Order: sequence, then C-alpha cells, then structure tokens
Amino acid sequence: MSQEFFATSPGGLEGLLASELSALGAGDVSEQRGGVRFSGSLETAYRACLWSRVANRVLLPVAHFAAADGDALYTGARAVDWAALMQPGMTIAVDFGGLRPAVEHTHYGSLRVKDAVVDAFRDATGKRPDVDVEGAGLRINAHQAGEDVTLAVDLSGGSLHRRGYRRAGVAAPLKENLAAAMLLRAEWPAVAAQGGGFVDPFCGSGTLLVEAALMAGDVAPGLLREQWGFAGWQGHDPGLWQVLLDEAHGRRDRGLPALPAIVGYDQDAQAVRTALASVEAAGLTGRVHVERRELADAEPPRRSPGAGLVATNPPYGERIGGDRSLLPLYARLGDLLRSRFPGWRAMVLNGANLEIGLKPERSWMVRNGPIKCRLERFAIRDEDAGASAEEAASLANRVRKNQRRLKSWLKQSGVSCYRLYDADVPEFALAVDYYRTLEDGPWLHVQEYAPPATVDARDAARRLRAAVAALPDATGVAAGQIAFKVRQRQKGRQQYQRQAQAGRFHTVMDGDARALVNFTDYLDTGLFLDHRPVREWIGANATGGAFLNLFAYTGMATVHAALGGALTTTSVDLSATYLEWTRRNLEANGHSEGPAHRLVRADCLSWMREAARRGAETYELILLDPPSFSNSKRMQETLDVQRDHAELIALAAQLLTNDGLLIFSTNRRRFRLDVDALGGLRVEDRSDWSIPADFQRNRGIHRCWFIRR
Repeated sequence: MSQEFFATSPGGLEGLLASELSALGAGDVSEQRGGVRFSGSLETAYRACLWSRVANRVLLPVAHFAAADGDALYTGARAVDWAALMQPGMTIAVDFGGLRPAVEHTHYGSLRVKDAVVDAFRDATGKRPDVDVEGAGLRINAHQAGEDVTLAVDLSGGSLHRRGYRRAGVAAPLKENLAAAMLLRAEWPAVAAQGGGFVDPFCGSGTLLVEAALMAGDVAPGLLREQWGFAGWQGHDPGLWQVLLDEAHGRRDRGLPALPAIVGYDQDAQAVRTALASVEAAGLTGRVHVERRELADAEPPRRSPGAGLVATNPPYGERIGGDRSLLPLYARLGDLLRSRFPGWRAMVLNGANLEIGLKPERSWMVRNGPIKCRLERFAIRDEDAGASAEEAASLANRVRKNQRRLKSWLKQSGVSCYRLYDADVPEFALAVDYYRTLEDGPWLHVQEYAPPATVDARDAARRLRAAVAALPDATGVAAGQIAFKVRQRQKGRQQYQRQAQAGRFHTVMDGDARALVNFTDYLDTGLFLDHRPVREWIGANATGGAFLNLFAYTGMATVHAALGGALTTTSVDLSATYLEWTRRNLEANGHSEGPAHRLVRADCLSWMREAARRGAETYELILLDPPSFSNSKRMQETLDVQRDHAELIALAAQLLTNDGLLIFSTNRRRFRLDVDALGGLRVEDRSDWSIPADFQRNRGIHRCWFIRR
C-alpha cells in the first residue's frame, strides 16, 4: 500500500535528497522547503531510513489540521487515535517547530501536543505513556506553518546524520549528511568506481573519510544505528526490516574489499586520534589511512592509479565569514592543489569566505549549522601548476635579496627579530617581520596594507594569495608558523581590540631582554621592532636612576631599564591587559612588580596632571610614546597626539629631574612637532638615529626627539 512520507534535509540540499529518494524507488517526489515529499510502500520508507545519506528524518504524516493557539493545537492532536499508532509501553517525545507558526513558543507547542497524546492514549488504554526526551520509543514531529499543523511519526527516531560511528563527547564541525552531500556534489561515487583515490588534508574527526568509505564501499549509512523510531510504531514490520538489513550487509561485504585508497591528514595529533576512533567504530580499520601531517606535506596516495578527489572542510576561524587571518591557510591549500593534485577534482566547504586561488567550476550555498558556507567544486588542470610561483617570483626574489642585505648586520648586532620586507615591490603591499622564537624557531608576522581604491580588488587578492603561498620557500619558515593580519587605519578603540582568542605566547630575544610576543590575538605582536634602538639606549643609560614609561604598552622599555640597572621603574598604561603583559615580561627577565617596579593602571594624561600637581616625583629618564589617537571608555577625554602633544610633553617635562631626559616618540604620519609651544625646553630631533637598519626603506615609520629642560 502506498503512503505519503516527508523526508527533512539541511537547507540547500533538497535537490540532492530528491534525487536520492527517486533512486531508492520513491514516487511522486516533490521538493519542499526543508525537505522532500514522496510516496511509496513501507519498504520505500525503510530504505529511505537505512540508505539515505542526506536526509535528517523520515516522517509519516498522521494528521493535518488548523490551530490558531495552544488550545486548538491540543484539540487537534488529541483527536488522533494514538493507541492505533503507538505500541503499549513506549515512551514518547514531541519535537515542535515550524515556519512563522501561530504557536510561537516551541517548548509550549511541544508541551500541548505531548499533553494531548498522553491524554488520548490514557483514555483509550487506561495507561499513561512516559516521556523520554532523549531515548523515546516513539518520536512525534509537530510542524506548524502559520496555522496549518502537520503531526507525523518520526520513523527515523532521531536525526539520520547520527550514523553511530562518532564517539560520544566528540564535537565535530561537520555533520555526516553534509559531508555526504559534499561527496555527492563532487560525484565521488563515479570517481571511486574508476579507482580514483580520496584525500582530506584537514580530516579533523574523520567525518569525510568515513562517509567517503561508506559511499564507495556501498555501505548503508544506517547500518550502525541501534535505535529506530519505527520500532515503537504499531505499523512496524520486523520481518521486512530484517530482509532489508540482510541485503545491506551483503552489499557491504561485497563492496568494502574493493575500496579505493582513502587517506586523511591533519596536523593536530588529537584530531588524528579522534579520526582513527571514528574509522574503527565504522568498521573501516585497515581500509582508511589517517596520519599526522602538515598541510604542505599532503600528497596523493601511492596506490591511487589515476585522478581522484580532494574533499575538505578547512578551518573557519573565530570571526566566521571572512577571517582574513586564515588567508595564508587558504592560499596554501590552493597552492597544494595546483602543485600536488593536477588532474584531480576538489571539493571545499568554504565557511571563511576566502578564495583559494582557483576558479570553481560550480558552487552551492549551504549551511553548516548556523554558518553560511560556499560549497565549491574545482577541476584542477595541469596548467594550473606553478601559476602561483610565477605570480610571486618578484616578491620571493626581493625577500631573498633583503635577507642577503641584512645578513652581516644581523650577525654583528645579534638581532633575531626584524623587518624583512616592507612593501618593497609595489604589487605586494605587505609588511613581513621575522621572529626567532625560543620555543619553536622562526615565525613570520605578515601584515597586509589595505590596497588603494585604484587597485582592482581581485588583482590584489590574487597577488596576496600568491605572496603568502610563496613566503615559506622564500624565507625557510614553515607555512604553519606564518601569522597574517590586515593592517589598515584603526579608529578609536579598534587599535587595541583583540583580533582572536588563541592566547598563545612565544618568547623572543630583544637584545639582552626576553620578550613575550603574541602573533595571533592583536594587531601588533607586543614588540615594536622599529623602536629597538630606543629600548637599547634606555637599557644602556638608565643605570642608577628612576625611569618612567608612559603609555607603557607591554613594558619592554621598562624591562630594558630594569636590566640596565635602573633603581626604580614606573609603568603607566590604561590597559589591564598590557599591564599584565608588562608584569609577565618583567618576570621573564628576573624582576617582579613591587616598590622597585610599579605598574600603574591610569589614564596617562590625568596621571601626569596629578603627579605634576603633587610635585613629589621626579625621574632621570622618561619615555613618552603615546598612541596616535585613543578614546578608551576609561579615559576622561579623547587623546589626539597631534593636538595634545604639547601638553603631554610639558607635563612629562615637569616630572624630570634638572638633568633628566625625556624621549618623545610618535608613529603618527605627517606629525608636526610644535616647537614654539615647548618654550623653555631643549629639543633634539633624533629620528634618523632611532630608525634601525631593517627599517631604512620606511624611515617615516616613527619620529623621535630627546627633550631636556
């Protein structure tokens, strides 16, 4: 007997589900929003439950009615003969949802339907069914569009994406049915039938690997599931279900031995362990290979005779939908596909909205949970190989030339953190800083200068991808140790906002001092490389005196003063984050916060006014290096260094001893020092001296003056 059913699916996959159900023998297939309506026998519904790789649920509608409110919803649900649908002793659960439903509160809607089912069943049998939200013997689906309500028995009993191979407690960014949809869009069954291999270079918990193996091995995705919604339904036919299970087991036994090579890589050891656990739980041990590898080391499997498929779900980052800090990763992925997988097909679930440098032959919009993603399919042509290297040859050559030019100076000075490249080639508007860390060797901190409006955005993006893909070879720095950010004019509080939340610090040497740097969380790393000469001078000249660091940032000038023998240091900054960073930098160099090294959280302008009013504190050496602009919530007024520098300098000068020195510095572009407003002070421009050898190309990066009474 033919019945009407409805299979739900993730948004954007209704067409795939319709094709799948038609192939399973369904009739009257009709795509709807959020799923597919179809008709067929009980066997058809069972096959959909067992074999659908895309569906979320398979529903058997049992009632349609109108309900303008909760009471009408209860009345309509109670009119259903639930005793004829539900086996005695079954627990129940109700899922309520809809499209602009008249009953807006979903929890209230589910409670009203649940009450109706319980009351109707008790009236018919004298027994009250219990409720079990997680493990119900019969799940009831209530869907309301406007006032129209459809009640259905959930034959699947829970979302079909839960195949049963994912270990409890393991969170994964990719649901199984979305992974299967990726593979179907990529035409993986046809590729596998021809012996093509499969590679996922970001395999994570192994979802794509397992789904690829199940699909290529003709394994029903529902074979591992132990609980089904139809088990508590009166219409269930155990004999028919067993026949279908036996058939599925036979197809699996014949299909798995013929699996092509399926390989997953991930740089994270825990991800590899999780993926291996998923492979084992799916019964695929020995048939799917997983190992720890960096992206740059991913390669086609050796036993794959021809072209295959690369399918992957790269990281999205913390700022979903355009996290440009991930651009190097996506550029490296594109470079890998061009160089290692010519002739292959690739499928990328792109949630970061970044291009990989290849033009997709087709793309689809899908949702991965709440995240809007582009599902992109690429045909990797042989002629694509090497394109990136040609595009960035001029950048690579200039970087190598700069390394050769700086080599003798670096050896003589002992500098291990320096500016390597600063928009030397006009087409590549980047600043590239080299940091040699004590923990894991060299890192690159790459900042993109926002291109001017006259530069075509697509050309700029293409060059940028080529650049970040070329930097590992040009510098010898591992691709995984390149941090990327966009450098643009920062307004107001933006200049000190966190860019990410990784919280990972590295230790580098800044002359004789240890400095903690952070490559990911802020626009800057915590160490201004262009101020190196000033910090070194402070370390050499602070001996025996009191040092004041205004707008202290991460306190590295304070550290140099302390190491140089300053009797006391005082560091003033409004940011609790930077004062904590200063404290950690002091501790890394054998000093601690206390009477000798004071950390003061305050608005520097207000603090100086109060200190000058008291007249109790003087310092032999003061560093005044304010931001160009600031309007922190904790400040009583905004700060503009061009407008306010005369007052800042005058107040700081009042805190100097008679023979003391004030070092004033700013990186404000086109800054003009108002000498006339600094009457009674001797001003010496030391800007040329303060620019180190690695910043000679960008001598306007800051200005510096020595100021005395």
